[in-house]
Amino acid sequence: AAPLGENLSNACSTRLGCVVKQGYGLTETSPVTHMCSEIPEEIKGGSIGQCIPNTECKIVDLETGAELGTGHEGELYIRGPQVMKGYLNQPEATAQTIDDEGWLHTGDIGYADEEGHFFIVDRAKELIKYKGFQVAPAELEAVLLAHPAIADAAVIPFPDEEAGEIPKAFVVLKGEAGEQEIMDFVSERVAPYKKIRRMEFIGQIPKSPSGKILRRVLVQRERERKSTENVS
Repeated sequence: AAPLGENLSNACSTRLGCVVKQGYGLTETSPVTHMCSEIPEEIKGGSIGQCIPNTECKIVDLETGAELGTGHEGELYIRGPQVMKGYLNQPEATAQTIDDEGWLHTGDIGYADEEGHFFIVDRAKELIKYKGFQVAPAELEAVLLAHPAIADAAVIPFPDEEAGEIPKAFVVLKGEAGEQEIMDFVSERVAPYKKIRRMEFIGQIPKSPSGKILRRVLVQRERERKSTENVS
């Protein structure tokens, strides 16, 4: 699935008139590692909650593997009795996922606050590499969805000679809004390096049957478009 940001979480809570709680887990953790509190006042918007009992979690630097402090984004590692022994008859895949100390490398980017509440940002392989910075598409998508004129959105990496990659947004409108207005809306809410730098309005965002954004479809469309332009 995808992370549920604070803005969307709060919007759901307001519209449905109930408390929205998140949790987190993987098939490899059979199946849960984090849960939100049963006390509504202790739930933080956008958080997957805290580690469940007997579970260890840490955030590590993608490049060095060093453990990071609170508020810093990195890959989420998990260790506990619910972590799988390994993939059946796939020792290489197991070794790539679980290290010698028993930590499961989730492939998800997140951070923790000082109270131990964890937040998921995006998948590591989905990150956009902009001038040495790492930009999470899901974070930008959450900001875009907070715009009252936007019904749906997806963000992908777009090749750029100077920056390497830049964020490009595909937007489905439900009201009137111009490209510059939307880009300014995002710029006011994110760090400068995370700004949307290209945009395209489309009728529908490609998604899987479960509702997950198929960013690879949009990336492939861009490649095919560029290939056609080069031939022309």
